[in-house]
Amino acid sequence: MSIEQVDYEKKTVLRHLIELYNYDFSEFTNDDVNEIGLYDYKYLDNYWNEPNRFPFFIKVDGKYAGFALVRKITNDSSMDIYNSLAEFFVMKKYRKMGVGRTAAINLFEKYIENWEVSVIKENKPAQLFWKKVIYKYTNSTYIENKNEEGDTIFSFKVIN
Repeated sequence: MSIEQVDYEKKTVLRHLIELYNYDFSEFTNDDVNEIGLYDYKYLDNYWNEPNRFPFFIKVDGKYAGFALVRKITNDSSMDIYNSLAEFFVMKKYRKMGVGRTAAINLFEKYIENWEVSVIKENKPAQLFWKKVIYKYTNSTYIENKNEEGDTIFSFKVIN
């Protein structure tokens, strides 16, 4: 399993994987495709136009297995900087094999700083996944909160 930063030349591959992700995710969001049959992730171009966004492929044996989109965010009130896992997707074929856990840990260790992982309230499987991964990775030293919408937010610091 490996994570690789997505070069601009591979943006179309990422766009296709995001379509699969949005299809899977529509189970929780009830999103519909647009008039040409796509979900069309509106922030994709920002990952090459903004300096604090980082797209990654997740690969298994050289094959695409998913992706992760990371954002570096500055808190307006405290000016603290943290990393946010904006989107994270492992294709069904590669789930329950440790791929997601390993990819997440690799990302956490790539950016040794504060992290935030948000999960929408409807996505119970992801809530369980992230709670288990973050609990084990941080040795239970994380904060779990809910936002106004009832989404779960995990906050923790990566210490090398």
